[in-house]
Amino acid sequence: MNRKHIRKRRKRRRLRRTFYVVLLLFLLLIGFGGYQFIQALQAASDTYDDLGRDKSDLRDAEVSITKDPVSILLMGVEDYTTNGENGRTDTLMVATFNPNDERLKLLSIPRDTMVDFAGMDRRDKINHAHVYGGKRMTIETVEQFLDIPIDYYATVNFEAFKNIVDVLGGITVDVPFDFQQNSDDRVAEKLQFYEGEMELDGRYALAYARMRMEDPRGDIGRNERQQQVIEAIIDKALSPATITKIDDLAIEVGKNVETNMSIREGLAFVKNYSDFRTSNIDKLTLETYPETINGVSYQIVDQISLYEVQKELKVHLELIDPPTQTAETESDSGSTY
Repeated sequence: MNRKHIRKRRKRRRLRRTFYVVLLLFLLLIGFGGYQFIQALQAASDTYDDLGRDKSDLRDAEVSITKDPVSILLMGVEDYTTNGENGRTDTLMVATFNPNDERLKLLSIPRDTMVDFAGMDRRDKINHAHVYGGKRMTIETVEQFLDIPIDYYATVNFEAFKNIVDVLGGITVDVPFDFQQNSDDRVAEKLQFYEGEMELDGRYALAYARMRMEDPRGDIGRNERQQQVIEAIIDKALSPATITKIDDLAIEVGKNVETNMSIREGLAFVKNYSDFRTSNIDKLTLETYPETINGVSYQIVDQISLYEVQKELKVHLELIDPPTQTAETESDSGSTY
């Protein structure tokens, strides 16, 4: 009996020691995460630029990121040829978030889409708006084109994109077909992609997202690959292993990303969507067709597709009421056009 009692006491002691070790590791993890979080905030403070714009002209009042649906314009800026001065936006993506359904609508705008520039008597490719008027003109041109307010923006250059993917440890994508694409470095090495699941580092991820000449569907296929890459980055960023990389990510973001989302808003946004998963992403497609005008190739937007995308984004932003079943049936039959 004594021996049995002694064994029980020893077992309880081991369990207590194990519990204390686990508790200590947990507290250390919290402390480490807190330190990393402070570092991230310090880096993020260097990225803020509100462009002298309190709110979109399409808003009657400022929105609350914790209570209201909001829109974010993501701009991938190609600035190699301009030494960082107002390069073209090689990537334009609009994301809308709604706290009521906790979903994200993600739309890629083809870079060669012909649009009217906001504040200018000019009609040109949408990716040239950044050349003529920087971030502000790009934002206002997208607003005019989609007829929705853009509440927040974020710009990232190609070098930062590659570095962020590398810090995350690469991403996994499902390559739709075999192709080759030049890398963006001075050597311009041919990078080979194979159909099926592939692990991509930053250089490969950028080439994968940018390729369009080898894609039989042109900009449509390219836009789908860009959305696939964004989804893969979000999925990787949400993984538990990312906590040990926050410091490096924060430094990279602080150096190369600009946004009008303040630290306070960023914290509220993260808290509001803390349970977000990539399964909550709805990818939208804007149909366009190629046309050559004065020797220049453009993508001309299909007006019915544009109307449908505008309507879906407005509903998600709660700018208009969802269509009734009767209205949807009439729209499908073509009677509303």
